[in-house]
Amino acid sequence: MIEQYVWDLQEVDETRVAVVGGKGAHLGELSRIDGIRVPGGFCVTTDAFRRIMAEAPSIDDRLDQLSRLNPDDREAVRRLSAEIRRTIEGIAIPGDLAAAITRALAQFGEQGAYAVRSSATAEDLPTASFAGQQDTYLNVVGPTAILQHVSRCWASLFTERAVIYRQRNGIDHRTVQMAVVVQQMVFPHAAGILFTADPVTGNRKVATVDAGFGLGEALVSGLVNPDVFKVRDGDIVAKAIAAKQRAVHALPDDGTQEVAIDSQRQEQPALTDAQVVRLVRLGRRIEAHFGRPQDIEWCLVDEGFQIVQSRPITTLFPIPDIGDRENHVYVSVGHQQMMTDPMKPLGLSMWQLTAMVPMHEAGGRLFVDVTRRLASPAGRAALLDVMGRGDPLVRDALETVLDHDDFVPSLPDAGPGGPPAGRASAPIETDPAIVTELIERSQVSTAVLERDIRTKTGPALFDFLLEAFEEHKRVVSDPLNIQAIMAGMEATWWLNDKLQEWLGEKNAADTLTLSAPDNVTSEMGLALLDVADVIRAQPEVVAFLRGVEDEGFLDELAKLAGGAEARDAIEAYLDRYGMRCVGEIDITRPRWRERPTTLVPVILDNVRYFEPGAAERRFEQGRQKAQKKEQDVLSRLRALPDGDQKADEAKRMIDRVRTFIGYREYPKYGIVSRYFVYKQALLEEAERLVQANVLPEKEDIFYLTFQELHDVVRSNQVDDQLIQQRKDVFRSYRALTPPRVLTSDGEAVSGAYRRDDVPAGALTGLPVSAGTIEGRARVILDMAEADLEPGDILVTTFTDPSWSPLFVGIAGLVTEVGGLMTHGAVIAREYGLPAVVGVEQATRLIRDGQRIRVHGTDGYVEILP
Repeated sequence: MIEQYVWDLQEVDETRVAVVGGKGAHLGELSRIDGIRVPGGFCVTTDAFRRIMAEAPSIDDRLDQLSRLNPDDREAVRRLSAEIRRTIEGIAIPGDLAAAITRALAQFGEQGAYAVRSSATAEDLPTASFAGQQDTYLNVVGPTAILQHVSRCWASLFTERAVIYRQRNGIDHRTVQMAVVVQQMVFPHAAGILFTADPVTGNRKVATVDAGFGLGEALVSGLVNPDVFKVRDGDIVAKAIAAKQRAVHALPDDGTQEVAIDSQRQEQPALTDAQVVRLVRLGRRIEAHFGRPQDIEWCLVDEGFQIVQSRPITTLFPIPDIGDRENHVYVSVGHQQMMTDPMKPLGLSMWQLTAMVPMHEAGGRLFVDVTRRLASPAGRAALLDVMGRGDPLVRDALETVLDHDDFVPSLPDAGPGGPPAGRASAPIETDPAIVTELIERSQVSTAVLERDIRTKTGPALFDFLLEAFEEHKRVVSDPLNIQAIMAGMEATWWLNDKLQEWLGEKNAADTLTLSAPDNVTSEMGLALLDVADVIRAQPEVVAFLRGVEDEGFLDELAKLAGGAEARDAIEAYLDRYGMRCVGEIDITRPRWRERPTTLVPVILDNVRYFEPGAAERRFEQGRQKAQKKEQDVLSRLRALPDGDQKADEAKRMIDRVRTFIGYREYPKYGIVSRYFVYKQALLEEAERLVQANVLPEKEDIFYLTFQELHDVVRSNQVDDQLIQQRKDVFRSYRALTPPRVLTSDGEAVSGAYRRDDVPAGALTGLPVSAGTIEGRARVILDMAEADLEPGDILVTTFTDPSWSPLFVGIAGLVTEVGGLMTHGAVIAREYGLPAVVGVEQATRLIRDGQRIRVHGTDGYVEILP
């Protein structure tokens, strides 16, 4: 194969990323769009880069060292990347390669001025922009200078920032190649950036133009504040003209310099309104060509616009693909389910197939379309009430969207919109036998599933599962099940509302729910204390567990003195709770039964910090505290006017809460129990595909939807490229933060707390478990890495039921995501932990080890000096 070192931009399109890098491919593609002007030039290809790298074998060793470095070890990264850059810049460009570049220059004029730009193969991609990670040089004049700056561009693949960016995005340094774009320099009157979607709100219908005088480097480098224009449907809807005191201009010989702008021009707009609208029109043409919103660098030259770069905007949260042009409002499922991480395709499709309402995927997350419910007055009132009680930020976000004129259509009420706010409906009796019956129904259904699925394989398994999903939905939608869940929640709301009205006491129900019966999630945390009781008296077992890394440790455990009893205790725990894990709504996540080492650190902490019998004592202490609170509340109510009536009503509601609130956690346990049965069957099918050489690894099925996996099993054929593409996309989704509310325009709305009762500097959240506690913050993003001591306050993004074993050893809880009735809030109340949830960016604003004060009654967190 003959290596080609130089390609003209006119020869390049998007299919040539491997040859000319992302920037070069985009520029070539741009030059093909009708009406879009791109400065002429050429690309020095990745063949040239590989030729240069081959000239220095020592780079290989340094790349090996670089790949092993932790990206947080900035000093080591800085030192090693600088060595690699010096080596590359010191390599003399071979004569034939230098001649190819010089010949290309001759076509445009050897002594002309050029921009020399890095163009990496992992750059300007749909999933990772790499903006600003490599170098650009402006106003470079003459062949010698051009060759020197081409070498610098090659070396810039290994700037410290580029190396760290790749490491944090999971990209192997060896897989990235560097091309270089050499373009004729343009000397603009004005320059700037055009975003074809609003980069702050995500709204795809609003374009944003940043503009300044001179070269665009002044804006990119932050030297000046730009003029900012917002354009929607061809009209400027907002603009802010900045005082632009400086600009960057080209020097006569080469290079650039900062210059002061005449005071009379500083506050003049860099573009006229007509030019802004014309520029946005060009941007829409570019966006349509590439099929996604673009971040475009532009120059205004002689009243005409030239485009010097266009890349995808990778920070926008994707929009569900509904296939119509109607307005839609979506609410995040992850914020309700306490799992805002992206889900793999099999996980998404399985949740969709077993959900009670249609769910739409975007960015690896699921959303529910609530547009029709918002459209009618009664539906809107009921939805806002329920959402507001659970998570005020969701309600505020929905109200923000409703404030947009005419975005949500108005429809007449189709029927009753639900129970009035603040009133508890009573469709079922306060009878513990109802909970017992519901649990038995769920257990029987799961046992039948386990029995019947054993004989199913191949396509027959998928037919069976589709029927099982219908049974799954029947169990979840059982009217009695829903009534029992709502009974506990509505009674809690009633108590909090009425006891605040009558006694002036906030969140009184928090104490009244302590140690409520039949709460499978709180029992799960206490049960691990019982496991620790078995292990604590066996020093050989404790020592063994401290060194456990292999998932098969339970077999080894039985060989130790006291190990058989320890193994049996852990096995019994896994039999009851082994289907649980962090992010358990995603069937692809490893369960505790599959990865029991996850539990070992928690067990060891329980051994270390608790005395024997702690589980029973804690439960009894909570029960007595709740009983004492009940007596206190009722006696205070009887002292009020109409006190006996108030006390009788409150007593009925307290009984109702204690009967039903524990069951709030059981349906999720039942769902996850069934999920584990589905997963085991699908993994057995995946093993057969591996044995038949259809798949290289069992876990590859996680990147297929349920229907796609069904097709693979039927045909014994799989699209390897599709699986690899899905892996890449999933990795990119992990960098995105899902909004609580998303619109079909792409507007991501997170909501805000409208409160004036929070001290200055405090972090506002939602109070979900009463009390105030002060202690050391432990910021933990992965339960498996938890290192908690008694008195610590857990700070994390979200907690689902799998985190509850940690709750027995902490003093308080702060999360970024959560609501009044989400699992973390329920268990915090069960254990009497002061808790504040929905604290935006808590894991960034609170540093690990800082002392904080959690106001669980009033809903805010203070960071202490």
